[in-house]
Amino acid sequence: MSGIDFSVVWQAAPYLWAGLTFTLSLTVAAFLIGISVGTLLAIAQHLQVPVLAPLARIYVAVMRSIPLIMVLFWFFFLMPVVVGYVTGSPRPVPVGAHATAYITFGLFEAAYYCEIIRAGLRAVPRGQYEACRAMSMSPFLTYRLVILPQVLRAVGPIVLNQTIVLFQDTSLVYVLSLTDLLGAAAKMAQINGRLVEMYLAAALIYLVISTLASQIVTMLKRRSWR
Repeated sequence: MSGIDFSVVWQAAPYLWAGLTFTLSLTVAAFLIGISVGTLLAIAQHLQVPVLAPLARIYVAVMRSIPLIMVLFWFFFLMPVVVGYVTGSPRPVPVGAHATAYITFGLFEAAYYCEIIRAGLRAVPRGQYEACRAMSMSPFLTYRLVILPQVLRAVGPIVLNQTIVLFQDTSLVYVLSLTDLLGAAAKMAQINGRLVEMYLAAALIYLVISTLASQIVTMLKRRSWR
């Protein structure tokens, strides 16, 4: 331990900050995409919409059965071929590593958020749906004004827990040669030869952010129990 020099961490701070910024932006974007798509999938299943409900179930089952890293590979290598075929291009149309990361993480997390929201929808008493129908409220207004606010409040802690997992999973973007927080630490470790210091710094940042988010989860749980 006497040979450890944490001054290199301070020197690498701008690079680590850039990696952390990308990690957080990817987390936020994937959360917004995932919660939006996941909510639509959950409502489609809850309403038993013809065609859409079975497709939503298949989508969720497939996404939850495949490792995220495999989905990243598939999207990155196969989507250019699909886009080229659809647009009539004679050669594959590159999607780009950044677009692949944002879209793939969002669509992958949508399957998990869907199951969380669906569980919340099933927990709402049937009387509330019947009351909305008695007031001649459309299904759109029923879910937007009455049902979803209750569901999101009830499942908020679980959604945040899944988002913490999402934040940690963003390190998988290394397969796309993107530089997130862990990737920045790894590259700086290769440059300055200080693997221990750089990886400890990255681990500490992950620990602090995840711990703070976990404390928020605890606060939300306490509030929901009151």
